[in-house]
Amino acid sequence: MKIFAMAAACAALCLSAGSAGAAETAGIPGVRGIDHIGFTVPDIDQGVNFFRDVMGCTEAMRFGPFSDDKGTFMKDLVNVDPRAVIKQIAMMRCGDGSNIELFQYSAPDQKTVMPRNSDYGGFHIAFYVKDIKAAVDKAKALGLKTFMGPFELKEGPAAGQAITYVLTPWGMQLELISYPDGMAYEKNAKTRLWAPQN
Repeated sequence: MKIFAMAAACAALCLSAGSAGAAETAGIPGVRGIDHIGFTVPDIDQGVNFFRDVMGCTEAMRFGPFSDDKGTFMKDLVNVDPRAVIKQIAMMRCGDGSNIELFQYSAPDQKTVMPRNSDYGGFHIAFYVKDIKAAVDKAKALGLKTFMGPFELKEGPAAGQAITYVLTPWGMQLELISYPDGMAYEKNAKTRLWAPQN
């Protein structure tokens, strides 16, 4: 049981509310951006290897395990079964976007079916690529399951983007997306979405 170590690690990963420069809103104060996207994988080494070797991310650190054999720390902190165990956490840097946090859990009530986009809690991670066709061709060559695409949007505010969904070896949904000439909404936008420097 490493309660204090986990609390310290979580605190270290939080965004600093003291940074200047971003406009304040009426919501939660001090928000500066997305620090990381976290998700659970069946095997931490497989997950790290995939995001490193296929998606080009770089592992920054690993820590864990964390558990509480008798108390309710795990439920109180991260809303999981009190007997859940985080076997390991890996933090990865992915290009110029947000970081990725991979968890490997075990828990008495653990579900192992991946949600679809249409399910409550469904999700995907989209990776911006410079050349969507080259990225899709490489995904296919690597044996990844790919869906229709590259699918190009030609009308509406998102016109200019092209996408293709792919699956990781454990069935998690990823999206490859590219809009090298921007998107139609940008012409009159007061707020622009994050985009990489091309």
